Amino acid sequence: MEHLLANREKRRIALTSVGAAVFLTLFKLIVGLQTNSLGLLSEAAHSGLDLMAAIITYFAVTIADKPADEDHQYGHGKVENISAFVETLLLVATCVWIIWEAIDRMTSQTHHVEASVWAFVVMGISIVVDISRSRALYRVARKHHSQALEADALHFSSDIWSSLTVIAGLGFVALGYPVFDSVAAIAVALLVLFVSYRLGRRTIDALMDRTPKELRARIESAVRSIDGVEELRSVRIRPSGPKIFVDATIAIRRTVPFQRAHAIMDAVEEAVQVVHPYADVVVHGEPFISNDETIIDKIRMIVVNKGLRAPHNLEVHVTEGQYFIDFDVEYQRGKSFPEAHEIASEIEEEIRREIGGVGKVTIHMEEYHASEQVLANVTDSELRFSKEILALAASREGVNGCRDLVILREGEMFNLTLTCEIDGRRTLGDVHRVISDVEGEIHRRFRMVRRVMIHAEPAP
Repeated sequence: MEHLLANREKRRIALTSVGAAVFLTLFKLIVGLQTNSLGLLSEAAHSGLDLMAAIITYFAVTIADKPADEDHQYGHGKVENISAFVETLLLVATCVWIIWEAIDRMTSQTHHVEASVWAFVVMGISIVVDISRSRALYRVARKHHSQALEADALHFSSDIWSSLTVIAGLGFVALGYPVFDSVAAIAVALLVLFVSYRLGRRTIDALMDRTPKELRARIESAVRSIDGVEELRSVRIRPSGPKIFVDATIAIRRTVPFQRAHAIMDAVEEAVQVVHPYADVVVHGEPFISNDETIIDKIRMIVVNKGLRAPHNLEVHVTEGQYFIDFDVEYQRGKSFPEAHEIASEIEEEIRREIGGVGKVTIHMEEYHASEQVLANVTDSELRFSKEILALAASREGVNGCRDLVILREGEMFNLTLTCEIDGRRTLGDVHRVISDVEGEIHRRFRMVRRVMIHAEPAP
């Protein structure tokens, strides 16, 4: 809805500029022909070009706001830049003609100029209209970042100074110095050429995708300010009419979870759009290895980069200046023992390559059973087995009691989950040792148990 309102406002202001240009062109042309003033005729020609420019601007802002399609995947915004370039060429052509005609009049001195009251009236009205139009156009152009409307505003604002110059020339004509009419015309042409140069340079810059340094610096600063962005590796900015397209490559710690990394990239996109509301942003994230990355972090990333789940029961011990590393790795069901061993060997080689001073790496290989597999709940039918498990668990040192046992059967094997109560004054390390002792004893006593998961709760 906001986009539609913006489009409507841009078209409305462009259309009112067309009406203003029609009025001024006809008014100046009629009075210029009556007075034979080259200054007025040059102003009429200038306003005529303004009319053409206003028409081009109207169609440009209409087409530029069309959404992207299959043939124009970056949208139609460049139409505004093209229209501004065409306006520049028209201005330059007119200025050349005005200067040529003025020099001819100054050298031949065969043209009579009449400085009538109407000549001053038309220029005064022209100044009032130009001031109101340029202000309105600048306001909407800045609001919606429209180069076509800004070019149109530049036309009307330049008309103010050229009108004042023509009035001065007519004043000298009234005092008996008709040559100053041609001088005024040349001054108008030179002024318009200067404006055309500025407009043309900016238009060509936009067509060549040149980016203002100040805009680039603001975008880079906004990206670097986002928490989680370790490095800004590249930024590419492509202006297209009121829009800009921004491609940013950032570095994110490789240990950051994917969901968090995605949130960081969303934050970068929002930060750029604060700098430029019409920015279309694409963010590419690359892994970053930080200096404070721990050995455990490095091992986890090595395992995950092999396409495996993160290792568990990971422990790193330092003995006589060497690291002794132990962890469990889960493989998808169906992986053969030789295949699993080959992957484990590759993991060990990478650990030794990335981490210096490794004494021994012990990798416990096991098969991963996806949570989607269907197991039979036999808790109620295996009453004797259930009592034995609860009794064994409760008998271990440090365990105050056990409950909530669930027994799931997979063929001839069982998966167990239960809750054990442990003294709340114990440390987490103590709790882990107690739970590991219970799990180990269950595996030793009951060979048909494939997996045990114990949830520890503080004893009341």
